[in-house]
Amino acid sequence: MIDSLVKFVKSEGFKKYFANTSWVIGEKILRIIAALVISVWVARYLGPDDFGTLNYAQSLVGLLTAISTLGLNGILVREILQNKVNTNKLIGTVFILQTIGSVVIMLSIFLFIYFTETAEITSKILIIFGAITFLQSFNVIESFFQSKVLSKYTVKSSVISLIISSILKILLIVYKFPLIYFAIVMFIENLVLVFGYVHYYNKKNDVNFSFSFSIKLAKSLLKDSWPLILSSIVVSIYMKIDQVMIKEMISSKAVGFYSAAVRLSEAWYFVPTVIGSSLFPAIMNAKKNSTKVYYERLQNLYDLMFLLAIVIAIPISLISKPLVQFLYGTEYLQSSEILTIHIWTGIFVFLGVSRSGWIIAENLQKFSTIYLSIGMVTNVTLNYIFINNYGITGAAYATLISQSVSVLFAPLIFKETRISFTMMFKSITLSTIIKKIFKK
Repeated sequence: MIDSLVKFVKSEGFKKYFANTSWVIGEKILRIIAALVISVWVARYLGPDDFGTLNYAQSLVGLLTAISTLGLNGILVREILQNKVNTNKLIGTVFILQTIGSVVIMLSIFLFIYFTETAEITSKILIIFGAITFLQSFNVIESFFQSKVLSKYTVKSSVISLIISSILKILLIVYKFPLIYFAIVMFIENLVLVFGYVHYYNKKNDVNFSFSFSIKLAKSLLKDSWPLILSSIVVSIYMKIDQVMIKEMISSKAVGFYSAAVRLSEAWYFVPTVIGSSLFPAIMNAKKNSTKVYYERLQNLYDLMFLLAIVIAIPISLISKPLVQFLYGTEYLQSSEILTIHIWTGIFVFLGVSRSGWIIAENLQKFSTIYLSIGMVTNVTLNYIFINNYGITGAAYATLISQSVSVLFAPLIFKETRISFTMMFKSITLSTIIKKIFKK
């Protein structure tokens, strides 16, 4: 067995996938460092009010992103791998479909501005962020490189755009530029990313980036993607609605306090993704040979994720006030209370990411959309009630409760997924870990 493992590790296939994953992980770590340094600096400079306006506009446009992507990026990877259709025709068709989706988003933004009493600066930022969705249509190239296990090219583009945008943000702060320029820099960051994508695509491909469009292919792709579109809409509402509701029910300043805390809380969410993608192949291999070992390994993954989430949540909760004061300044002290609550959401995020591999392995994907829908309804309902009664602290509690409902309790409803609740409950109560300790 050891010889087989050594042989597998030395194989070209393993080296290729390991190198590809390493590029992705490296880019995520770099982005987290940038978020903790540059984003915090931007937040301090802008202050809660302007920082809240920026995040509100981003969240509002984020609610519409499902219309732009149309759930096609994952399907594009699948179609390229199956190699049934010309790659450039595939990429061109998806690109144009997503561009049409971006036109719909822009029209929606203009209608929103026209029919609501939106401040002039907010309107301008909304239009800039709407324009960014056109640039994000070029993410089809990222899907191409993903399908070819060549993520290093998209990572290189991403890192270059991150460095340029970070330098520009620093210059804006040093020379005291107003809020609108920070939105423009975010547009420039995406524009640089597009140039990088197109450059590497043309370099690695015999044919330059194609805009060819097939109506027949478009209909086929949309037929496959509509469940993903619905799922993406649910996710968008689930993830972005709190900041939009805080702005509409309280103020931009309140969004600034909330956003500052959420950024620190969510900075850790790459951890379960990286660990899950690394360990799940071993879990899947066990499924082929032994159901018992398969579920034992899955339980071990849940236990590990819960412990990691706790190790992060406890110290952050205890030092939230000095941490926020150190990073954001005294002006953001109200964010510390939000961080103390929101950081515990990580428990359910970590467990939910771990479960996603099991959902795919068991072909139970339809339940993911159901869970998210239940979580979305819970989140919107609780946000409305809690924000009215408890302000932005209520929004943090609404997120924590809705995540627990979506990840932990929703699987109880269905016989096929009830085991998921049982296993995660064992992790949360530490029952399997305690049994192992006493067994020894």
